Amino acid sequence: MSHWEDTLIGTSRSFLQVKSKIPLLSRSRSTVLISGETGTGKELFARAIHYSGERRGKPFVPVNCAALPDHLVENELFGHSKGAFTGALVEKHGLFHEADGGTLFLDEINSLNLPAQSKLLRVLQDQEFRPLGSTKSRAVDVKIVAATNTDLRYLVETRQFREDLFYRLNILSVELPPLRNRQEDIPQLARYFVKHVAEEFGKNVVQLSPDAIKKLVDYAWPGNVRELQGVLHRAIALAMGNVIGCAEIDLPDHEVPRLVGTAVPEMTVSEPGGFQAMKAKVIDEFERAYLSKLLSSHQGNVSQAARAAHKERRAFQRLLHKHGLDRREFSAA
Repeated sequence: MSHWEDTLIGTSRSFLQVKSKIPLLSRSRSTVLISGETGTGKELFARAIHYSGERRGKPFVPVNCAALPDHLVENELFGHSKGAFTGALVEKHGLFHEADGGTLFLDEINSLNLPAQSKLLRVLQDQEFRPLGSTKSRAVDVKIVAATNTDLRYLVETRQFREDLFYRLNILSVELPPLRNRQEDIPQLARYFVKHVAEEFGKNVVQLSPDAIKKLVDYAWPGNVRELQGVLHRAIALAMGNVIGCAEIDLPDHEVPRLVGTAVPEMTVSEPGGFQAMKAKVIDEFERAYLSKLLSSHQGNVSQAARAAHKERRAFQRLLHKHGLDRREFSAA
């Protein structure tokens, strides 16, 4: 069994359906778009696609688009030549150059601003790029695997994401199921994390008690597999014996915020735009209500609210701007 297969754990039908597509996705030269909620393992799937294909001997370069400041995106992706701007004393290679021959994984691609989207589209179309300050374009052979935790079709409809780039990225696509939809995989995942994290800590934790497993299975896991890993990491760090019981499983005692003061709009068969329009409207209303609830819960503290939502602070601020929410309105709430 290859290493990537060892890390993709689960036997549920929804998970195996997605996993079975990896060989096909790895053989194709086309771009791949992976969608799914935060914490579902999108980077693990991207690595599996890379390491199971003919590019496995070449670089796999991951980049979190949400962590790239807007004014540095082009420089990070394409690099610059010497003297391109004040302080550019030496030539710098960008991520496309580093990934040449291999795979560039663009995580949270929905966070790229429109100018960066335009430049990325040109690279995908022409298979070449031009570093900042250079007069010459450079050919590049890179497989693009992109990931998003947001519905890109909705962003296209609201003109936050380029339609032509979406179609260029969405040639091959796969959607990872949230952990709450593959509950039967939770015991297997939990045992995997317990084994590996216990080894990390040098502890002799050997098993989870039946009531601990039941507690894990019954939880909704808004943070998905990443949250499960964090909960077990904490349990093992604090464990006194070699069995983790229900008491050691520390889970939040609150539900994920639901639509607050927002009713799902009624839909009729004559509704303009049909299903997609109503879906976009409901998502928009949910987002605003969810953000408002988070800001209120954290007294307008954007950093704390972003962490609670499992979002990068910059991406979270973009959502606030999109919905016209000002954190100051919640600081005294």
